Amino acid sequence: MRAGLTVLAGAAVLTGTAAGLAQEAGFSDIERGRYLARVGDCVACHTAEGGEPFAGNRPIPTPFGTLYSANITPDRETGIGGWSDAEFERAMTQGMAPGGKRLYPAFPYPFFTKATRDDIRAIKAWLDTLEPVRQEVDPPELPWPLSWRALLAGWNALFFEEGVFTPVPGKSAEWNRGAYLVEGLGHCAACHSPKNLAGAVELDEAFEGGFGEGWFAPDLTGDLREGLGEWSVEDIVEYLKTGSNRFSSAGGPMAEVVERSTQHLTREDLRAMAVYLEDLPAAEEVAEPGDVRDLDELLMAEGEALFVDNCTGCHLMSGEGQEGVFPALAGSSVLQQEEPHSAIQIVLGGAEKPSTEAKPTPLAMPALGWKLDDDEVAALLTYLRNAFGNSASPVEHSTVTDVRSIIEEREGTAALASE
Repeated sequence: MRAGLTVLAGAAVLTGTAAGLAQEAGFSDIERGRYLARVGDCVACHTAEGGEPFAGNRPIPTPFGTLYSANITPDRETGIGGWSDAEFERAMTQGMAPGGKRLYPAFPYPFFTKATRDDIRAIKAWLDTLEPVRQEVDPPELPWPLSWRALLAGWNALFFEEGVFTPVPGKSAEWNRGAYLVEGLGHCAACHSPKNLAGAVELDEAFEGGFGEGWFAPDLTGDLREGLGEWSVEDIVEYLKTGSNRFSSAGGPMAEVVERSTQHLTREDLRAMAVYLEDLPAAEEVAEPGDVRDLDELLMAEGEALFVDNCTGCHLMSGEGQEGVFPALAGSSVLQQEEPHSAIQIVLGGAEKPSTEAKPTPLAMPALGWKLDDDEVAALLTYLRNAFGNSASPVEHSTVTDVRSIIEEREGTAALASE
C-alpha cells in the first residue's frame, strides 16, 4: 500500500526552534502529524538511498519516464520551507505547488485530497519541525510533450475529483475509519489497482491488483484465489503489523511499506483498514481454488524437479512452508496473480522480509536468477502456480526475460547511485 510513488508535502516558513514550533502549533497536532505521515509512508518516497530522511531526490520509475521525489524538509532554498499553510494544503488536495506549478500524479494527490484539512495541517505542523536539509532535486526525465506540465490540467479534468472523504451511511464507524485511511492517506489503490494509458487508476477495477516499479501489487478484494478471500481481519492486521501471517510474507516494495509505515500504526487503525478491505467484493472469478488447467506435462515435470532441488528445504514437499518462518506456497495469492511479475522478481532477485518490532529478525528468500535461466524460472513458476491446489496461467519465457531486464536495470541504477 505504498507506495513506490512520490508523496509530496510541504512546510511553512521556519519561525524558530523545534520547541518553539511545537508551542506554536501544539504538541498534540505535531504528534498527530507524525503519525499521519506514517500512514502516508512519506519517508519511503522522499528518502533517496543513502540520503537524508525526507530530503527527496529518490528516483520514481513510471511507464512514462523517471520522476524524482521532492525535498520536503523545511529548507528554504531546496525544500519547502517557504510554503504557507494554504500552499501546502493546495498541493496535497489539488496537485498544485506554489507559483501554479502542477504536480505529476505519481504524487498521489488524487488520494490525499480525501484527507481532512485538519489532518493535512497536522502533517504540515510536524514537517515544520524537521531539520532543514539542503538537497537539490533532479528534474523529471520525461519526453516532450509529457514534460509540459500544462497538460496536467487536462489530466485533472478527466481523472481527478477533489474532495474530502464522506462517510458511507449504513457502515460502521470502524469501516468508515478504515475506508478513510485506505482510500486517503494510505493511498493503497495507487499500487493495487490497474491503470489506464494515461496512468490513472481504473476506478471500476480498484484494488484488483496493479503494476508499480516492475512489481505487481496483488489483488486486495475478496477473490478466493488472487485476493484476500481466505484471510480473516486478524490475518490482515498481523500482516500489516508484523510483515507476515499464515498465508504470506511481505516482500519487495511492500516490505518497505510494512517496515516504515504500517507496523507503526495502532491496532485499532489496522483493524479498521482490515474491516474495510474484507468488505471489498471480488471481481468475477476466473478460476476457483483447486481448478485444474490444461498444462504441458513435460513443463510441469521440469518445474517439479526444479522445485525439489531448490525449494523444498524451506517450503517442504507439500508446499505448506513452516508457519511463522517460511510462507506457504499452497494457496499463495502472490503466486496465483494473473500477472506473475512479483513471483518472478522474487525467484530471480530474492526477497527479504521486513524487520518489525514484533518480528525483528528478517528472513530472506535467496536469489535464484544466477543459477536458473529464463526457461527454468518459467517452468518452476508454472509448476508452483498449479501445484498444491493452486491454479494460474503458465508463465511465459518472454515475461521472465522482461522482468530480468528490469532487475538488471534497477541494480545498475543503484550501483551508479552508490558511486
